Amino acid sequence: MNNTSGVILNPSQNPINEPAFALQCKQVLDTNGVLVLKDFLSDKALALIRSDGLNNREQAYYTSGTHNVYLSPTDDKYTDQHPRNRAVTSSKGCITTDQIPTDSVLHTLYQDEKFKSFLCAVLNEKELYEYADNLSSINLHYASEGQELGWHFDNSSFAITLLIEKPEAGGVFEFVKDARDADKNNMNYELVGDVLDKKVKASQLEMNAGDLVLFRGRNSMHRVTPTVGNTIRMLVVLAYNTKPGISLSQSARQTFYGRLS
Repeated sequence: MNNTSGVILNPSQNPINEPAFALQCKQVLDTNGVLVLKDFLSDKALALIRSDGLNNREQAYYTSGTHNVYLSPTDDKYTDQHPRNRAVTSSKGCITTDQIPTDSVLHTLYQDEKFKSFLCAVLNEKELYEYADNLSSINLHYASEGQELGWHFDNSSFAITLLIEKPEAGGVFEFVKDARDADKNNMNYELVGDVLDKKVKASQLEMNAGDLVLFRGRNSMHRVTPTVGNTIRMLVVLAYNTKPGISLSQSARQTFYGRLS
């Protein structure tokens, strides 16, 4: 993997160049809806990304607001307290692709062809492409004390993240697998309501700094609990498209980043 293997990754623990390892990872993701590759980043790479994150934190755009679980406009057929419309809170800071140093480990990893081939094999995708806009491909998220990601479903079929800094407490990724079936338009309001009312015990994902996580969140309801303590939770999102030339929508860029380019 050019200079990536052994410098950015731990190839002995996660031999992503081996087809048998990729197949094993795919089977885990297909069965569980989530895959955690422990200590995916080398200690050196993790330290470099963490340093870049801390040095560029002042550039972050911070958002705080409410949304429903489905990340959709309010449906007037239901009350505000119905699971379809009930508001939850999300708040975080974010730096974008163009704010991450061009010589960063993150840019090297994101563009690496063998890394992308591994992701394609695990995700069962033919090809992965970067976003056409200069903001959305690599995002570094910051969650200070009290900041959280509210319950929601993803619009995309997969998410790829790297935990860079784990907080002292809180910041726990929780999910309820297969809480809906979007392809069949089964929104499963009853179960969603039970999750929001804490009548359902969610699964918790054990993540440590340096771990790579692949998650299928289109039908699995998930959240990140509020950060506790002075240590900022830092998480990288590596976002790819399955078709070339696609940009994140202008409304989404304005909402998440506060700018279009």
